[in-house]
Amino acid sequence: MEYAPFFVLAAAVIAIVFAGYKFFAVKKLPEGTKEMASISSKIRAGAMAYLKRQYKTVGIFFAVMFVIIGILAYAGLLTPFVPFAFITGGLFSGLSGFIGMKIATYANSRTAQGAKDSLNKGLKIAFSSGTVMGMTVVGLGLLDISVWFILLRYVFGIQEIGEITSAMLTFGMGASSMALFARVGGGIFTKAADVGADLVGKVEAGIPEDDPRNPACIADNVGDNVGDVAGMGADLYESYVGSIISCGALAVAAGHSFNGVILPMLIAAVGILASIISTFFVSTKEGATQKMLLGSLRRGTYSAAVISALASFALIYILMPANIGLFGAVLSGLLAGVLIGYFTEYYTSDSYKPTQKLSGSSETGSATIIIDGIALGMKSTAIPVVIVGISVLVSYFVAGGFSGAENAFELGLYGVGLSAVGMLSTLGITLATDAYGPVADNAGGIAEMSGLDPQVRERTDALDSLGNTTAATGKGFAIGSAALTALALIVSYTDEINAIAPGKLDLAITNPAVLIGLFVGAMLPFLFSAMTMQAVGRAAHKIVVEVRRQFREIKGLLEGTAEADYETCVDICTKSSLREMIVPAALGVFAPIVVGLVLGVNGVVGMLAGALVSGFVLAIMMANSGGAWDNAKKYIEAGNFGGKGSDNHKAAVVGDTVGDPFKDTSGPSVNILIKLLSMVSIVFAALIANYGGLGLF
Repeated sequence: MEYAPFFVLAAAVIAIVFAGYKFFAVKKLPEGTKEMASISSKIRAGAMAYLKRQYKTVGIFFAVMFVIIGILAYAGLLTPFVPFAFITGGLFSGLSGFIGMKIATYANSRTAQGAKDSLNKGLKIAFSSGTVMGMTVVGLGLLDISVWFILLRYVFGIQEIGEITSAMLTFGMGASSMALFARVGGGIFTKAADVGADLVGKVEAGIPEDDPRNPACIADNVGDNVGDVAGMGADLYESYVGSIISCGALAVAAGHSFNGVILPMLIAAVGILASIISTFFVSTKEGATQKMLLGSLRRGTYSAAVISALASFALIYILMPANIGLFGAVLSGLLAGVLIGYFTEYYTSDSYKPTQKLSGSSETGSATIIIDGIALGMKSTAIPVVIVGISVLVSYFVAGGFSGAENAFELGLYGVGLSAVGMLSTLGITLATDAYGPVADNAGGIAEMSGLDPQVRERTDALDSLGNTTAATGKGFAIGSAALTALALIVSYTDEINAIAPGKLDLAITNPAVLIGLFVGAMLPFLFSAMTMQAVGRAAHKIVVEVRRQFREIKGLLEGTAEADYETCVDICTKSSLREMIVPAALGVFAPIVVGLVLGVNGVVGMLAGALVSGFVLAIMMANSGGAWDNAKKYIEAGNFGGKGSDNHKAAVVGDTVGDPFKDTSGPSVNILIKLLSMVSIVFAALIANYGGLGLF
């Protein structure tokens, strides 16, 4: 198995080649009418302009951090590989989001055109676009990991496996940093446009969501791509990479050596192949209900999970026959991911009672639908917490955590790391079902703005409603995997500290540094969420003012005889989101350093634990409340509780507007925050161990 990393590299290349094949297959399809192609090109131009400016802004941050990390490496506090690995982690994370957004903006009009023929054709085109996103993320992620492993072991000749995993662990900071910028910036853009378009267009002017008379409609469609495609891609790239490299580091601590380090990489590799096979199982028929559409996507994700589980058993049997219980850890992660997805779907899909009952709350106004939506989100946190808890316990047990061996604790933690890898092993197809949603949403907007047959809009609305559910499911999946990955990263941090400064850790709850750190960590997700939600509010305010101005000053706009100024709204969203993303992102980078320098290494562990616990629950609550509000609105628009234009509908629109920053800005960004805090702590572990604590802790 000495050359197993080259098999991992081959799997990464296969994923990228398959993504390329799907990319060009979608691009060859007809775009539809000239008007459809024109609208699609405007969305694509706006999205590309945003990403170009965002990458310039983020590039400055990466240049500064490269210098800082380079100084630490020069001082001997880091290996010389870390600054360069930091850059590659950020580069591939950003590239995965860029490619996913590129195909999404090509596929939107083609999906609308496909929906003119049949529901199945529209589904297949949108899903093919999502497949490009999914395969790009796992392909680039595994490429980054395998290339660095091969370079360190076979080119630079590092034979000590612990040195390799320690160096690789730190490059996750680049991916985490890029993911947070992409998620926060994209989330602010998309929700500022969405809130502005809804409040003035739907509520005040009484026109449809994607009506071409609404000046914010193009910005809204651009936002779907920069937030839910580029942002989500960078987010899950970071989770994927983080889980694999942290599990490798735990393998060394558990004494599993080379085979234990390569096992999570190989599980991810076979997961790629399982995901590719399972994409061919996704199809539906005309007139399919939401449950039938969900079933068609489930066929793909469930089959990938089964194939991946069987292949993982074979790998463990070959590589580590004396530790066959590790298969139970992988299986617990896979099952936890499926269950979290199912229960997220239950709470957010309008096919089930919770969202249907939430729709009924609109009968007494917007206040009650907001109250019930928040309550639904809070209630929905219980099951995922129990699922993750059971997964941790099972994986710890089957890996030997209760065996009584001298290193039983480390053995058990390796099992927990493997469960996170198992959960993310089928990310290729899981992300495909998620990234498909914004494409379907854009397709509906293009159908509306192009004046296509109402039947086309009905089909795209069905796909869009499904997309809302898969997006909520994807967020639940991302948050669940983030919890397991962050837990593994916290242990990796403590291992780093024990290696650098043995005996310095005192993690008793009565230790003042740990206790203060817990409080600070528990507060950070709330402070971060407040910052991002206020950022959406400020940016949305500017859009509301601009849309009102255009309705007032452009004669004939509401009558449809004049064209709106779409570019101004796109420009406002771009400038606002790039400016507003800096402070929240900086919080994630600098909080661990400040806490470490003040409270020392023990305070950092407390902070990481507090942030993980509060951030996990808060992220689930916000994502599920937002998803339920969105689908409650769509349930009413389908003709229930008065239908479109009714007072119930207006109340539901207000609820959906409140939920927008919940589910697409703050909620999904929190799961990146808790991992970034851990990654930064690991990178700066030597600095904190040597100079932290102010001499008091």
